[in-house]
Amino acid sequence: MGDHANWTDDPYDLLRVKPGFRLADQPTDATPGFRGDKKDGEKVLADDAGVLADLQEQLFACGREGEPRSVLLVLQAMDTAGKGGIVSHVIGSMNPGGVHYAGFGKPTPEELAHDFLWRIWREVPAAGQVGVFDRSHYEDVLIGRVRQLAPPEELERRYGAINAFEKELAQSGTTVIKVMLHLGKDEQKKRLTSRLERPDKYWKFNPADVDERLLWDDYQEAYQIALDRTASAYAPWFVVPADHKWYARAAVQQLLIRALSELNLEWPKPDYDVQEQLRRLAES
Repeated sequence: MGDHANWTDDPYDLLRVKPGFRLADQPTDATPGFRGDKKDGEKVLADDAGVLADLQEQLFACGREGEPRSVLLVLQAMDTAGKGGIVSHVIGSMNPGGVHYAGFGKPTPEELAHDFLWRIWREVPAAGQVGVFDRSHYEDVLIGRVRQLAPPEELERRYGAINAFEKELAQSGTTVIKVMLHLGKDEQKKRLTSRLERPDKYWKFNPADVDERLLWDDYQEAYQIALDRTASAYAPWFVVPADHKWYARAAVQQLLIRALSELNLEWPKPDYDVQEQLRRLAES
């Protein structure tokens, strides 16, 4: 965790989905574990950007030397919950050379011709990378369930396939962090409305967002089932209140800092004599 008095408790423990978790009971405008306001949250985010960047560079350096480990951040949310802001403001502080970003939209005909995990496997982070899934394999049990794009027995199979996939990732050295940005329905309405009030935001609005909004309760139920069926010790879920964008960004930053810190990596040792190279440089 970053060294900040504003964080009174580790968000990892506060936000992690545990047995008996009920999504409907979680306030979307809370700031668990954080003492302060937007100004404090933005300062913490800025102050810890360097901490996160250093940890990621260390992972990248170790990956170059054969260290097999990597980190995968999965972001799932209703529209306007702030996934893009997480990518810009949290992931954006890291060296893009060590980040593998994958945004999953509507499957292409080629992707639909394969199992739903086919396109996901192709985007998993390599050794030394921090991977980011902007939407993910969970679309296939969220919109797939709500829109009845797959029969019930296929949805059941997918929960099992997802657990097996994430277990395989974990066993091969990938730390999996799954984040649901938990947005309030009223807050979403405000954010969608604001997109229609600014010409520079029209491009972000999609009439289909309103169609999905009409199915809000169905989506909340689909998320609850996904959390129940796929929260595990090897691939935990974190439900992050998202009405305050600054809080969601700071919380996800802390989750990543903890995940990278717990790898207990050390900088690679040189396979050359440092003093000799200093001498050669001095004489060059």
